[in-house]
Amino acid sequence: MKKTINLLVNGENRNITVAVNQTLLEVLREDLGLTGTKKGCNQGECGACTVLLDGKPVSSCLVLAVKADGKSIMTIEGVAKDGSLHPIQTTFNDKGAIQCGFCTPGMILTTKNLLDHNPNPSQEQIKEAIAGNICRCTGYVQIIEAITSLAGDKTVNRGGA
Repeated sequence: MKKTINLLVNGENRNITVAVNQTLLEVLREDLGLTGTKKGCNQGECGACTVLLDGKPVSSCLVLAVKADGKSIMTIEGVAKDGSLHPIQTTFNDKGAIQCGFCTPGMILTTKNLLDHNPNPSQEQIKEAIAGNICRCTGYVQIIEAITSLAGDKTVNRGGA
């Protein structure tokens, strides 16, 4: 069974016909070609598929696309604006918070959500926020340092989906 849904993906309205059992992750990657959202465990445990759904981080592998009908979705492709990396992306790069890069899109979107709601988080709040995102390369030290260095930076919250 199929259904036509409307998604606001990275600020762009997208009408798409999907199978009712298709996940948001599958629609983003396979139907819309937004492969920055990674498929990891496919069980909502690793955070690789994190997107912002109406501004909140969700594991897109656990969300049926039909449940996202009429909602706003931000993927990693929507974070940069006008060809310029977002300050979070630049800082992750500068601080060595990116190694293999597999966890990076989900980690950046989780960080964006944290800083949009708490522009000056403590290290404990940072650790709690990223707890659902597994990184097997960095040991989290550089990631936490990158997020800590962004605390209080007024250029970080530039709106978005």
